[in-house]
Amino acid sequence: MNLFQGLLDEIPLDSRLEQNNNHKPMLTINEAEIMYLLGLWSWPFLRIAGMVMAAPIIGTRAVPGRTRIILSLALCAAIVPHAPPPPAVVIFSPTGLLIAAQQLLIGAAIGLVIRLVFVVVELAGQIIAQQMGLGFASLVDPQTGLQVPVLSQFYIILTTLMFFSLEGHLVLISTLVDSFKIMPIGSTGIGREGLELIVDWSRTLFSGALAIALPIVVALLVVNLSFGVMARSAPQLNVFAVGFPVMILFGVFMIFLTLDTLEIHLRANFDAAFMVVREMLGSA
Repeated sequence: MNLFQGLLDEIPLDSRLEQNNNHKPMLTINEAEIMYLLGLWSWPFLRIAGMVMAAPIIGTRAVPGRTRIILSLALCAAIVPHAPPPPAVVIFSPTGLLIAAQQLLIGAAIGLVIRLVFVVVELAGQIIAQQMGLGFASLVDPQTGLQVPVLSQFYIILTTLMFFSLEGHLVLISTLVDSFKIMPIGSTGIGREGLELIVDWSRTLFSGALAIALPIVVALLVVNLSFGVMARSAPQLNVFAVGFPVMILFGVFMIFLTLDTLEIHLRANFDAAFMVVREMLGSA
């Protein structure tokens, strides 16, 4: 032991440090690995950002852009480790740019399908407000920045509360996670069949807006006919002075009676919207 220690002492300290440094493994990352890591995070981020940009509630003007970016990054950090690996394509190549555009389109389509339910409810509120005589009572919608009737804003608030009560935000995130398995990252994305599904879904929803507003519109039409008969039988009666507040009160009463029907319509529309998203993703 003393002999070994003596030999070790004879070796200079600088030489021993140099030998130890030579045996340390060097961490090297080449350009191909950097491009792979960039695509591993960039392409899923584009799909998630597209969904957040077009989704209801979080994709509106009421939510600051910085908050949406932070939310997209958080979802990306949670989803990427569980998503299938992306293809080995250079991100700045023509194929890589095509993949990036496809991911942005897929995410925007997912958010748009769900957001159409809110647009339809807003349209139903506009139809009812016009029949009640409240079409002039409008305000700036903080979500879109447009002038909408107060009644439409009331229906949008109810739809938002229903969306959260049904855990629609969690189902939306779950659908986004499943989209990476149903339609993995690649050069193929939403095809013609998927776009036709979105168009057919929007047509069905706008007919659903009439279904929501139709009971109230028919009831208000009956009241209008009654006032028309009263005006013919009693010309001295000021129909406009009497009919206007009666129409508003009766419309509010009908809205209260049809809230249960609104809940049924919203449940059915949200369930159908998520089914359309999955069919759209599987149509590629």
